[in-house]
Amino acid sequence: SNINHEVMYRIFISHSWSYSSQYDKVETFLQQEGVSFYNHSVPKNDPIHTNGTDKQLEEAIDAKIKGCSCVIILAGVYASYSKWINKEIRIAQKYGKPIIAVEYWGAERTSTVVKNAADVIVKWNAKSVADAVRNYALNN
Repeated sequence: SNINHEVMYRIFISHSWSYSSQYDKVETFLQQEGVSFYNHSVPKNDPIHTNGTDKQLEEAIDAKIKGCSCVIILAGVYASYSKWINKEIRIAQKYGKPIIAVEYWGAERTSTVVKNAADVIVKWNAKSVADAVRNYALNN
């Protein structure tokens, strides 16, 4: 049989998107392109987001990134989230996880921090994001 049994990727989508429509859109992009994945992010309805301390959230993010195949981060400049983006990048690098940066439509400025840390920078469309996952994610 020549059916392509694609790998199941464990994808961590940046915490800084947790409450945004872009976050859901990344999942939709991957589904549209037939990427099999398990969302390894800290669920947005997890009480740790609202009631947990920063340290607890950081530990939860660390545990999720440790087991993931790749980290997807939006390359826009969001000062209010930079604390988390920097932590996510540091954790991803600590575990040698590939970082995929996605440039959102019409972002005037993109984060140098994210771009410098990224293994690949892709545009905001389903095929680019899916191809990046297939080409860069670890087969773990």
